[in-house]
Amino acid sequence: MKETSIDIKDLQLNALLEVTQAVNNNLPEDDLLKIYKFTLLADLKINKLALYAQQKGEWVCRVNFGTKNNLMGEKLPEKYRELENQMGLTETSFDEFNSVFPVYHKNKILSVVFIESDNELGIQNRFLNALTNIILVAIENKRLARQQMEQEAYRRELEIAKKVQNFLFPKELPKIERLQIEAYYLPHHDVGGDYYDYIQIDENKFLACIADVSGKGVPAALLMSNFQASLRALVRQTKDLLEIVTELNHTTFVSGNAENFITFFAGIYDFKTKKLEYINCGHNEIVLRHGDKIELLNDGTTVLGMFDPLPFIETKFLEGLDEFFLFTYTDGLTETFNEADEAFEFDRLLEILKGDCPHDLTELHNIILEALHAFKGAKPFHDDITMLSCRIQNK
Repeated sequence: MKETSIDIKDLQLNALLEVTQAVNNNLPEDDLLKIYKFTLLADLKINKLALYAQQKGEWVCRVNFGTKNNLMGEKLPEKYRELENQMGLTETSFDEFNSVFPVYHKNKILSVVFIESDNELGIQNRFLNALTNIILVAIENKRLARQQMEQEAYRRELEIAKKVQNFLFPKELPKIERLQIEAYYLPHHDVGGDYYDYIQIDENKFLACIADVSGKGVPAALLMSNFQASLRALVRQTKDLLEIVTELNHTTFVSGNAENFITFFAGIYDFKTKKLEYINCGHNEIVLRHGDKIELLNDGTTVLGMFDPLPFIETKFLEGLDEFFLFTYTDGLTETFNEADEAFEFDRLLEILKGDCPHDLTELHNIILEALHAFKGAKPFHDDITMLSCRIQNK
């Protein structure tokens, strides 16, 4: 028996009520699409349908029923992604359908719907368009609300990380005749994973260090803040550099779940004995300049947080250091790329350090930065950049 226009209106009203109620109940996205699907099947007597909409930036089939082949997850052909009006179908891949139409909201295309139905297409498609619009606008609003909540949560997390990171770096660095320390720090993001420090151990000894955590942003900054707190606590308990590094490795291994690691260089200088003890934990090549002699400080162990216990570890002692210059940095410096995708690399840095290094360490850092900017041209930085320089005059 053929349905009258009154019957069709009743079915459409029931469908509208069901969908509206589902939206008002704030159901999850998948549940909304299921209700939409079963409403079309039960109330609107649509035989076949495929609804394509964007999901994670891709146009894919989100609702499908009645077709011989399962289209769920299939990508929408390019030609339909800017469809303006309803059209008939002759394409073989969609020969099960007799019509396709776009669904717009505020001049933005939300979906493309393929249908096959025995009912009057013009009236039915107008209602189906409205019903689809209600569902997809609700889903779009949910997505925007979720995105806003995630952004707000990230903003709060970022603010906390910034406050935490402000406590990472020493407030003041020594600038006296026998000891000058200068630092430069440029985070790639609002917060970064680089860290440097200066810790006065006693009247004769101090520790200077630099570190770089794998990863970027808030997680890297939080892991590094835990690392800094552990280091400062350990230095209060012991002056044994091997013991300090062993404990730092264990802490990083546990807090990073063996998934994150930290490269680290630390040196302890004794003004009384004129000895420098150092350890390099998988960090970059550190430059020591003593008179006209350049020495690279590479001995130590592997990165921290990857293995527990460390597979090997040793510290090195350099004696008779009364006047010297120590330059440390993170790999964001040497791994800066130019427009030809060439890295700045250590050799270019070393040539600068082999030259006539100015007595003023700020000036030295500026010379390096000028060379870096000239090298990279318009290419942006892609990592944090940190430099820590130390000049000793102990005669």
